[in-house]
Amino acid sequence: MRRLNGVVTHRFREKASVFLTELHPARDSGERAQVQAVLRRRDFDATHHCSAWREGVPVVAFGSDDDGEPSGTAGRPMLAVLEGAQVSDLMAVCVRWYGGTKLGTGGLVRAYTEGVQGALAVADAAKAWEEVRILRRGEIRVPTAQAHLPFALLGAFPEAAALDQRFDGESALLRFECPPDLAPALDHAWRERSRGGVIRWG
Repeated sequence: MRRLNGVVTHRFREKASVFLTELHPARDSGERAQVQAVLRRRDFDATHHCSAWREGVPVVAFGSDDDGEPSGTAGRPMLAVLEGAQVSDLMAVCVRWYGGTKLGTGGLVRAYTEGVQGALAVADAAKAWEEVRILRRGEIRVPTAQAHLPFALLGAFPEAAALDQRFDGESALLRFECPPDLAPALDHAWRERSRGGVIRWG
C-alpha cells in the first residue's frame, strides 16, 4: 500500500471542457470535508467537483461522488483507478468546467479515469509516496520447556519477525508479525512442527 505525502495536480482539456484533478492526503472524513470545502471555495465557478477516496491501511472505508454527472460516470471510475494503484488515505477530486460540448457517458468515464491516472503519474514522477507495509500479528503459546520451538518456526520464514516473548507460569508466549499472505503457510508449518498446535491471530 502507498500513502501520498503531498498534493499533486493534473490539468487537461477534453472537447472544450477543462478538467483539473487533485490528489490530497486525507485520512478521515474531517480531512476530506476540509479538502472539498477549500476546493469548492477556490473553484466556485466550476460545473462539477467529482471525488473518490480510500481510507485506512488496510483499507477500511472508501467512497465516491458523481456531483451531478450521470450516475457511475465520474466517481466510480475514479475510485477504480485508486484501487488499482493500491493507494489509501487520500482523496481525489476532479474539478470540471463544462465547455459546451457533451462528452457522452463513455467520454465522461474516459475523462475522469484519465484525470486520476494523470495525477497518479505526476505523483509517481515526484516520488510523492510513502510505502506502508501491512502486517498481521500472531501469538504462539507453548510449555516453557518448548519455548525455543516458535523461534525455530519463525527462523524458517525470514519475512516473519518476533516482537516479544513472555513467560506465564508454566507456559511461554511468543508474539510476532508477518505479511498477511504468509499466515496460511505459518499455520500449516506450526501444526506439523507442534503436532496439532494452533497460532492465535490478532
